Amino acid sequence: MSLLSREYELRHQPNPGVRPGASYGPRQEAVLSADGVALAVSEIRGWPGYVPTPLRRLEGLAAAAGLEQLWYKDEASRFGLGSFKALGGAYAVSRMLVAAVHAQTGETATTEDLLAGRYRTITEQVTVTCATDGNHGRSVAWGAQQFGCRCVIYIHATVSAGREAAIARFGATVVRTAGNYDASVREASAAAARNGWIVVSDTSYPGYMDIPRHVMEGYVVMAEEAIEQLAGEVPTHVFIPGGVGGFAAAVVATFWRRYGAGRPRMVVVEPDQAACICASAAAGEPTPVAGELDTIMAGLACGEVSLLAWEILAEGMDDVLVLPDAAAEDCMRLLAAGTANDPPVVAGESAVAGLAGVLAARDDPVVWKALGLDTGARVLLFGSEGATDPEVYRRIVGRAAEEVDASWA
Repeated sequence: MSLLSREYELRHQPNPGVRPGASYGPRQEAVLSADGVALAVSEIRGWPGYVPTPLRRLEGLAAAAGLEQLWYKDEASRFGLGSFKALGGAYAVSRMLVAAVHAQTGETATTEDLLAGRYRTITEQVTVTCATDGNHGRSVAWGAQQFGCRCVIYIHATVSAGREAAIARFGATVVRTAGNYDASVREASAAAARNGWIVVSDTSYPGYMDIPRHVMEGYVVMAEEAIEQLAGEVPTHVFIPGGVGGFAAAVVATFWRRYGAGRPRMVVVEPDQAACICASAAAGEPTPVAGELDTIMAGLACGEVSLLAWEILAEGMDDVLVLPDAAAEDCMRLLAAGTANDPPVVAGESAVAGLAGVLAARDDPVVWKALGLDTGARVLLFGSEGATDPEVYRRIVGRAAEEVDASWA
């Protein structure tokens, strides 16, 4: 019996470029180095309000799905922003401001210096900007507010009013543009060039690599926490949402560096309206997808893979799954209801991509077998967000996030 409301069309793209027996090598180290990651982990763990997000063991759902273990890394509480994105954009803002202070004074500012406003006369002259589907822009805006600079965020036509308001509450100027996410990226870049602003993007392209690298370094904190919380248990599979690939690459890199040839099978999951990582895997090189990228999985509505992320995914990612929005809606409701004795989990639209991939594969014996899933599988899911748009969450689940939380308490 399916755990979803129906069987969904699921596309499976094995990655022909993966090197299962290879160690994390110089090509990957050039993207996410041990020193860069160590600095990010140390810095972020020292920020006010830092608390590791929970790793939930969903034993009831694991049994129902025919798995040995199912873990869910729940990013809903990250720094009060509701998403893992709080780790990346804000960290990149801090690194850019440290660089700005050094360029003007020759001094190396610390995070504590920035938080205390010791270089406010310099930082308040800096404006950071980016395009966003919601969560990344919220992180950049929060980082700008925390560390003392100005912020302008570009959102595209289909970003919800709730996500727009969530960005604006951190003091950012929000500009809504016509077109899709990739069009808003181009508009933000053009505005930055005209005004001397700094683009803090989670996607990289030729000539623009350092800032997206800092964003990815911040994401590693989440993966390191998960490994620590597993306390020696090693998943057989890790399912990760796609998007531009920075999140997925940070997770792949962390497990690859830690476990080498013994790393889990790394599976990226994308919506069928924005499957740029799948297209890139099929082509063996970064390959954009066209269209409106219209998916409820707003954080994954991206048409081009980040070039930096691709350097890691090209050889470290094993598979890509592509599925429709309705499968994600099913999984939001499934987690909110709880299974057997599992606590209910508030998970946003992008957060459930990995679970949707697992359960859709369960209904497709060919894909299930191709992924090496069976009753001995130990699956780790990265739940990237909570109810980052409360109204959208209520519409899909039928209850407010607060009601779901209260049903367990």
